[in-house]
This record gives sequence, structure tokens and C-alpha cells, in this order.
Amino acid sequence: MGESKRRKEALGEKYGQEQQIFSWLPLTKSQADQFIKITTKGAWIGIGLMIAAWVTIRFIGPAFGFWQVN
Repeated sequence: MGESKRRKEALGEKYGQEQQIFSWLPLTKSQADQFIKITTKGAWIGIGLMIAAWVTIRFIGPAFGFWQVN
């Protein structure tokens, strides 16, 4: 318990607040983690849409005669 009290006295008002990544950037570590999760999910959605478009153009389109593949 003594270490916790010393840390609280040393940090003052900053005690219990989230730590920022950079002092000049108002972004906390949890916000950065959330950003990574959202962009990763978005990237996988984009990959899935790209594959669906490729399958449609490559296989389904020629089957209906929309494009001629030589």
C-alpha cells in the first residue's frame, strides 16, 4: 500500500488518468487500441468485398454473357 500512496503523491492530478502515447498528441492508449481494431475490421471487410467483386467479374459475369473472356 505504501508504493501506491507514493505514486499518487508523485503524480498528483494525473493519478488514475490514462497515459497518452505522445505528450503532443491528445490520444490515449485505449483510443489507439480501438483505432487499430476498427481499421483492422475495415481492412478485412474491404478484402472480402474485393474478393466478391473479383468472383463476380471473373466467373459470374461471363456466365451471363456480360463480358467475353478469351
